[in-house]
Amino acid sequence: MERRHLIVAITGATGTIFGVRILQLLQGTDVDTHVVVSRWGARTLAEETEYTVEQVQAMATHAYAIGDQGAAISSGSFVTLGMVVAPCTMTTLASIAHGSGDNLIHRAADVTLKERRKLVLLVRESPLNDIHLENMLKLSRMGVVIFPPVPAFYNHPQSLDEMVNHVAMRTLDQFDLHLDVMRRWEGSMNAQGRPRVTN
Repeated sequence: MERRHLIVAITGATGTIFGVRILQLLQGTDVDTHVVVSRWGARTLAEETEYTVEQVQAMATHAYAIGDQGAAISSGSFVTLGMVVAPCTMTTLASIAHGSGDNLIHRAADVTLKERRKLVLLVRESPLNDIHLENMLKLSRMGVVIFPPVPAFYNHPQSLDEMVNHVAMRTLDQFDLHLDVMRRWEGSMNAQGRPRVTN
């Protein structure tokens, strides 16, 4: 089976576990992952999780340094399913919105846009100011999926880990990668007034 490729970027917003979980879920599948961790992504990863950058890079099929502009993912001739930035800082959002290509994450996102591939941004900030909203709207109008990692409660998560799994699963749905790691909504309620969900 021909391998597929997905770019996963981890930047310095809170929620680095989302990028980590996406990499973990795709291990053992037919999707090769290409990871880039920003400098502040590495710092936030150390603050929020028990993982090192080296451990996260080992979860991916390929790992690149933030300054490696010669990487495969910096060229449109390298075919991918697209790119997810999980989490996405407002600085990264602004750089993508304004065409800055001063590091590999920005360049890979620019390539994803110019090749009309799927770009999904797990933007993390609260509250949002006008600049954040305008940048998100600008990218949304270009076809970018603005995907704040908002937890769901209809499936009655029993742990933070399950909430992370749900966000990661729904993110991968955007690339037609459907991994049923959490129960999904069926659109009806049971006799007790709780949503019917499937495993």
